[in-house]
Amino acid sequence: MEIALTLEKEGVSVPLTFDYTRMVNAGYVGRNQEEVRRHIDELAEKGIPGPKETPVLFPVITRTLVTDDEIEVYSHETSGEVEYVLLVKDAETIYVGLGSDHTDRHLEETDIPRSKQICPNIISQKVWPLSEMEDHWDDLEIQSTVVSGEESTLYQKGRLELILDPKDLMEFVRSKIKVGLDNMVIFSGTLGTLAGGFLYGNRFEAELLDPKTNRRLELGYNVNPLDYLEAE
Repeated sequence: MEIALTLEKEGVSVPLTFDYTRMVNAGYVGRNQEEVRRHIDELAEKGIPGPKETPVLFPVITRTLVTDDEIEVYSHETSGEVEYVLLVKDAETIYVGLGSDHTDRHLEETDIPRSKQICPNIISQKVWPLSEMEDHWDDLEIQSTVVSGEESTLYQKGRLELILDPKDLMEFVRSKIKVGLDNMVIFSGTLGTLAGGFLYGNRFEAELLDPKTNRRLELGYNVNPLDYLEAE
């Protein structure tokens, strides 16, 4: 598979076609285990059982990776979650994007792996070289907003020091797979929500801010449930 992106490198934007063969979504990746437990408790309140050990890793169908500004979902009970994304070409060439692991929360109550396949993985159109931010990685800030009608609610917010950094994330992924990391897309896992639970809206927005360079990655998409059939 391949995806057309824009690489912002040293202040210059150039087209980038990234070829990939596998994609995985990590979960429960907090460095602070109290934060991890809070996220697990959020899921438990929705009837979603927590894992026996953390972090966790899910394989995801490669065709679900998109940069679209609109997505279709099966039900109204879906929500995004902001994450950083690693696009690993090889050990020397790794890019960072902003992503959302949009998930069907109703299906997640009974089958977490399948809930990751029914909705797209959305990634920002623009990506950065990982090498340009490794020395101040923990200072990067990430946040998301849920829009419902005319109301916008800050949904998640925190610094990337709260979750596994790229080195540890890749080490974890490497320990769980049978192949190398070349040509792989890795969604990092997310932060807990400020609302203490899921918010379902018609739009999801997110950003990743690098305060050292004052540049940012942005992501936004409308959520369209397949609700156009006549009710029986």
